[in-house]
Amino acid sequence: MEEILRFDTIGQYNAFNRNETLHPLVSVVDLSKAAPRQLRKMSYGFYVVFLKEVKCGDLKYGISNYDYEEGTLVFLAPGQVIGSQGDEYYQPQGLALVFHADFMRGTSLARKMNDYSFFSYTTNEALHLSERERQIIMDCFSKIRYELEHAVDKHSKTLIASNIELFLNYCVRFYDRQFITRDNSNKGILERFETVLKTFFNSDAPQEVGLPSVAYCAGELNLSPNYFGDLIKKETGKTANEYIHLKLIDVAKEKIYDTNKSVQEIAYELGFKYPQHFTRVFKQHTGTTPMEYRNSLN
Repeated sequence: MEEILRFDTIGQYNAFNRNETLHPLVSVVDLSKAAPRQLRKMSYGFYVVFLKEVKCGDLKYGISNYDYEEGTLVFLAPGQVIGSQGDEYYQPQGLALVFHADFMRGTSLARKMNDYSFFSYTTNEALHLSERERQIIMDCFSKIRYELEHAVDKHSKTLIASNIELFLNYCVRFYDRQFITRDNSNKGILERFETVLKTFFNSDAPQEVGLPSVAYCAGELNLSPNYFGDLIKKETGKTANEYIHLKLIDVAKEKIYDTNKSVQEIAYELGFKYPQHFTRVFKQHTGTTPMEYRNSLN
């Protein structure tokens, strides 16, 4: 089993990278101060945001290298593992913003953390920055670092938390921009999503695994569920689950044409455990029950 290097505290991570610990729960880490090191799998007990300017071994994900562009942000939630074992040495570069969940308690940032879904994206779904966007991010980091170096007073926590929240809100905007600027590739994902659903409903999968989930579809497309869900929402205005249900209703309507099949048989063919659930979902989307819809076709 590969050994995972675990960092439970900000202080441990600062020491590992030869940075001073100015606050026990928050740090802006200059990775270039770290000694050259071998590739390792790493896990963090706190939130981590890497700002990478060159390809860096810390961000080797799984068994694949990801070719990072200048100014790339990668987000990790507590407990995630990143990196890979290897004998080669590399010099870390870039910055890392690290902050512990305990720091956010009692702040507006704590209430909003679940909204920042990119902390559940994989590293190949990183945020690539323009030079102007990178300058904005660097300014946010600079303000956080200033507060960390400033003598602690009653305003410190509020200002640090506010600047982290500002930084994350900018990241939401920049991801929206990335979804738009990669419109062609996104449309390719939509087409593949349609193919996944069509293949699923044309097979025995519904009877074997039930209704297709967002996680299932994302996995078929080699995307994380959160990234996939956010992309579909940006492209269609509907959640991925709503999109799946619309496809489900289209297939159900086609099956209802076949009067040789009962509503119960159709429900099971679509992956519903209970016909009543199918009837309820169908009525929510069409305003009629499956039998009412069938009768209206006559």
